[in-house]
Amino acid sequence: MDKEKLIIGIIFGVFAQIFTFLQLQGPIKYDWFKNHYWLVVLMGIPLSMLYMYSVKNMVGAYGGQMWPSRLIGFSIGAIVFSYLSWYLFNEPLTLKTIICLFLATLILMVQIFIK
Repeated sequence: MDKEKLIIGIIFGVFAQIFTFLQLQGPIKYDWFKNHYWLVVLMGIPLSMLYMYSVKNMVGAYGGQMWPSRLIGFSIGAIVFSYLSWYLFNEPLTLKTIICLFLATLILMVQIFIK
């Protein structure tokens, strides 16, 4: 496993998930997102590039295997979404959410640390 590519892929994946959260949930909380609809829609182009670069690096890190990148991306998405929902929208962390976060973290650890 190429750790440098994995780290780069994860970093780009985290940024992609953060910006996707803001693109999709931003109009619920922030007027700027509501008032600039087409600009928010066009955010999808650089977001797609972030995801593509993330996946390219993670697939490269695992010697061409695609499943690890998908599972890592899923885990990152669940963790980022939960955190931002809690931080920006004061959503409570219910037992169900905490269990899902634990499972997402477990999936992430399995993909990173088990060969």
